[in-house]
Amino acid sequence: MRSKSTLRRTRAVQLTIALTMLAVPASAFALTSTNTSPAQSSDTQSSPLTLRTTPRYVRYGDVTNVAGTAPAAAAGSPVVLETAPSGASAWHPLAQTRIGPEGDFRFRVTLRHSGVLRVLPAVGEQSLERPAPTPAAGAPALSTSALRPVTVAARLRLSRAAHAVLGGQAVNVGGALLPTRSGRWLALEGHSAQGWHTLARTRTGGRGGFRFHLTPGTAVARRLRVQFAGDAANGRTSGSAGTVTVYQPSVASWYDDGGSTACGYHAGLGVANRTLPCGTRVQIRYGGRTVSAVVDDRGPYVGGRDWDLNQDTAAALRFSGVGMVWTAA
Repeated sequence: MRSKSTLRRTRAVQLTIALTMLAVPASAFALTSTNTSPAQSSDTQSSPLTLRTTPRYVRYGDVTNVAGTAPAAAAGSPVVLETAPSGASAWHPLAQTRIGPEGDFRFRVTLRHSGVLRVLPAVGEQSLERPAPTPAAGAPALSTSALRPVTVAARLRLSRAAHAVLGGQAVNVGGALLPTRSGRWLALEGHSAQGWHTLARTRTGGRGGFRFHLTPGTAVARRLRVQFAGDAANGRTSGSAGTVTVYQPSVASWYDDGGSTACGYHAGLGVANRTLPCGTRVQIRYGGRTVSAVVDDRGPYVGGRDWDLNQDTAAALRFSGVGMVWTAA
């Protein structure tokens, strides 16, 4: 049998262990509460910056206006505007400013490429100022704004020209695409009764320059344009490249239309043709001179001739007898 003193010592040890086990949860709860409270308090006090951009779609070289707000208590705190390509994580600083007395801030930037914008507190390495500025005393903690996408359309530098070529001759259309980058695809398009269609394609060179070399088919003042479909860096753009008129050789004679005409009227500079509708305008070149004549009669009815010029048209071209002219109709 155990002695009474031994029994007393055993009961004392058991009581100590029980009291220790009861104390551990309370201590752990107190420790957890102490560690999480500051983080919760920080989250509660953090204020996200707001951001808006106008316009959201700009041409290369145009200004993008960026504005935002923060708590008025953050007045004087520096913020930095950053950009990154869409879907990328490499951020680049654009500009820095300070929050105004009313809690607002503004940027005016010229962007080169499409991407996303954000604004965030300018501290440490994020700051564009050296040394890094210190936020105003008592200013609330600020967090990064939501992302705002902006599309920057490329810009074409073209010279509009009225190209006039004889059948079989080539037309050169050149320019530059901005911002400059090599290997970007461009299309030269022409407009006809069926709408716009592609005439040629080419790529930009090292400085964004390009040149189309085209031998066009029959056309009368066909409108030309250069089209860039867009890529990951810049949005699409297009620009007028003028017109192209292609002249074909044909045989003409001349006559005096002092009487009535098959179309019922006399055009000042008139021309007769067997098939073209009355009122069709025809460009005629001869001896380095060009006139725009109107079909107002039928003929000629002599084999091998395509046109009969009235006396005024023949005089304007200094044409006589029968000869070769260049026409576009």
